[in-house]
Amino acid sequence: MERIVYLNGAYIPETEAKISIFDRGFLFADAVYEVTAVLDGQLIDNEGHLARLEHSAKELGIKLPMTSEALTAIQESLIEKNNLAEGSIYVQLSRGAESDRDFDYSEEIEPTLVLFTQTRKIVNTPKKKTGIKVISYEDIRWRRRDIKTSGLLPACLAKHAAHAAGADDVWLIEDGFVTEGGSSNAYIITQEGKLVTRPLSQDILSGITRDSLMKLSRDTGIEIEERPFSIEEAYAAKEAFISSATTFVWPVVEIDGKPIADGKPGRFTLKLRDIYINTAQKNL
Repeated sequence: MERIVYLNGAYIPETEAKISIFDRGFLFADAVYEVTAVLDGQLIDNEGHLARLEHSAKELGIKLPMTSEALTAIQESLIEKNNLAEGSIYVQLSRGAESDRDFDYSEEIEPTLVLFTQTRKIVNTPKKKTGIKVISYEDIRWRRRDIKTSGLLPACLAKHAAHAAGADDVWLIEDGFVTEGGSSNAYIITQEGKLVTRPLSQDILSGITRDSLMKLSRDTGIEIEERPFSIEEAYAAKEAFISSATTFVWPVVEIDGKPIADGKPGRFTLKLRDIYINTAQKNL
């Protein structure tokens, strides 16, 4: 069955979806996006994702063409039309298209809204058992990383470098400290058992899954330190992991060729992943 997508008010087969060559999302990456996980045909943490979409659009002055409730209805319709049981829904909102390529834009420009589903394994993924290997890589992104834009070339280059080095992903480094993963938030567990992750600011994306994990970690009684940490501190960590909407929690077992502890997924990381998934399923 051909995938059904949503484009500017219409549900159409993906092969029929077309946008203008003058769309600013295409020409300038003048667009914001969100990805929401789907489990058992239900949206996970979607309210947080749509609130962040609203924040991103507001910061860039891009018009939101509908309410969050209307956007949720489209997401749910796409889940039904594509028989999606497990995977994700991608939402992209660009500033829109005008009659030619120009750095400036008019205030009357109408946005372009695109949504599509992606089928993927999230719960029973092999990465849960094996963990992932990452390399450190210079963070060359712009200074407003709290805005989730489609300008992802630096992340694409970084992930390509990781795969060329035989790793799965990257941890980005700025001024000697880890900012984020290539498309995720980054965490370590110290030898003293403290969870350390970078505090929220314009330097990192405010992860929706991160927010849930922080609450769950506090509920388990683990001590949390929101502060920058260096890659050297990560090498010496007891555990390391990442979080995102489509990974939930993945253990990091190696950084720059150096195994983390015994090179196997850590006990707390796996426990936190199970708690997150169980909590999400109970709330469906």
